[in-house]
Amino acid sequence: MPFQGFPEEGNTFIKEIITNNSKEWFEANRDRYEQTIAAPNKAFVEEMGEHLQILVPTIHAIPKTNKSLFRIYRDARLHPAEPIKTRIGIIFWQGAGHRMQSSSFYLHYDDREVFVAAGIRNFKPPLLATYREYIQNEKQRTELHHILERLKAKGYQIPEPHFKRYPAGFDGSEPYASLALYRAMFAYTTFKTGKIFHSPKIVDRCFTIYEDMFDLQQWVYELTLRVK
Repeated sequence: MPFQGFPEEGNTFIKEIITNNSKEWFEANRDRYEQTIAAPNKAFVEEMGEHLQILVPTIHAIPKTNKSLFRIYRDARLHPAEPIKTRIGIIFWQGAGHRMQSSSFYLHYDDREVFVAAGIRNFKPPLLATYREYIQNEKQRTELHHILERLKAKGYQIPEPHFKRYPAGFDGSEPYASLALYRAMFAYTTFKTGKIFHSPKIVDRCFTIYEDMFDLQQWVYELTLRVK
């Protein structure tokens, strides 16, 4: 179906999950989930995927669960008391690797707020090691620094450094050495759900953000190509 925006009924459904967080309740209301969240999300993936092909012709925009759509169930081993997610995630990724370790354009929302990002939100050990090796090159480190500064100047945010100590290969005196303290590399912004979110205009708003973040997304993509 053509994407018409994320319906307000979806926000209502998420609010109800918060107070009825059980598998039994969800399965009894699965039809509502399919209509108010799953179907609009699939339509959004298709529409946004066509837009993102302008930036990345090989972008993965696959309107299926465990592809561009995240599962609604949490890992029951980690969240036995709250098995249903109250945050709806969507991802578009570039490359042949696992989607969560590939440079991506990302979005998630709950009943109040939208989070839009690009890059990778958590480096697993192989990618973290590659990142640290990659930015030992001053040219790559300087390029990343300037990309991040341009994004911050536009009002976007980046994560805080995760580590306190510099890893091997850095003593802290190098230009922009603080980049070695990160465990992820992405930029993001947030805004409230509202009229734009509930209309087709959300596609253009997100695409503008993704365009702004494109240089970072591509820098991170080049990084992923070097993972051994």
